[in-house]
Parts: sequence; structure tokens; C-alpha cells
Amino acid sequence: MNDTSAVHRASAPAIALSGVNLALGRGAARVQILKDIDLNIASGEAVGLVGPSGSGKSTLLMVMAGLEQVDAGSVAVAGTDIRGLSEDALARFRGRNIGIVFQSFHLVPTMTALENVAVPLELADRADAFAAAAAGLEAVGLKERLLHYPSQLSGGEQQRVAIARAFAPQPSLLLADEPTGNLDGETGKQVIDLLFALHAERGTTLLLITHDPALAERCDRIIHLRDGQIVEGAG
Repeated sequence: MNDTSAVHRASAPAIALSGVNLALGRGAARVQILKDIDLNIASGEAVGLVGPSGSGKSTLLMVMAGLEQVDAGSVAVAGTDIRGLSEDALARFRGRNIGIVFQSFHLVPTMTALENVAVPLELADRADAFAAAAAGLEAVGLKERLLHYPSQLSGGEQQRVAIARAFAPQPSLLLADEPTGNLDGETGKQVIDLLFALHAERGTTLLLITHDPALAERCDRIIHLRDGQIVEGAG
């Protein structure tokens, strides 16, 4: 791991979770997913989140993104308590501050690469949405693919579009959930190299869910989650 982690931890947290608990389901089927999570992630830090399937990693990411409401505890992102925001305010906050990259790309199939990247910029009322989207696609090596639809792109190219879309609003926080899960080894390596290059270039805080120990080791810090609890690396 990088030796910059101590410096990162000394700075103000980009994410601060305290006493977070979350259960899903109803009645006898209700299951406790997250249990008493306390976690600080510093601005600009790259954190790997690892743990067995079903340990609560993706749910924790959704909590940080404001896409899952917790039952108890506080969730602060970029100094804002997102639990206190209305749905509309939360959507606006997410659009300005949080980028998300999923394993399955989540591109709109009827939109070109350019249109897919421009969507969050248009929602943020950016007058230069398409120019900024084009610049974002050029930054991920897709300058010649602006007008291609997802079905005309390889898996690696689709994930590059998704990364460009996530970075386009210049978020302070990027959440990536197994971003290479649907890619072959070499393509996955290229995508991860790009992700870390953009993280370093733009100073974005990065939370990366991965099953790959070697990939986690590229981060400043590794957090281990098991049965909904942080068992190592909370900081």
C-alpha cells in the first residue's frame, strides 16, 4: 500500500459514518445488513473495501451514495449530513459530489456514448454539457467513439464510458463497485489503471469494492467487512 495513507487520514474526512445500522426485509425475513459501522475516509484517499459475498459491501456503498437509508447513525459526505436532506436535495447533492461506477456499466442503450456522459451534466444544468462530455470521453481514450451506442462498444469501452460519466461532474467522491467484474483480465487492468490515473490527477476520493487482493493493495488503505461489521482498517 502507498505510504501516503497517514497523511490522508490526518485531513478532513470525505466520508464520516458513525453508528450506522441497516436492516432489510420485513418481519421474520428482516436481516441486519450493517452493524454499528464507524468509518472515516479522508479527502483524496483511495480505499479498498473487501470481504466475502454477502458481507454488506455493496449496501455500505449505497449508504455512502445516499441510495439506501440507514435505520440509525449518521452519514456525512463532504461535510454534509445527507440523512437530513430531502429526496430532491439529496439528488442534487449526489449529482454534484458523487460519481458511481458499477460492475454492469448501467449505460442507457438508446443513447450514444456522448449522450450517456452528458446526462448528469444536463441534470446539473451545465450549458456546456456536450462539450464537457466529449472532453471526458477523450480523457478515457474514446475520442473516436462519441456517437457509438453501447451495443457497438466492447465491454471495456462501455466501462470507460461509465467512468467518463462518473467523473464528468468532477465529483469529490467516486464509488466503484467491482468495476472490472464483467471484463477479462487485460481489459480489467486497463480500466483500473485508468481509474487510478484519474483519481490521482483530479484528487478524487475513491472507494473501490473488489474481490482482488492485488487490486486492493493499490489503494492507500484496505477495509475488511465481515457479516456487516468492519473487522479491520476503519482508521
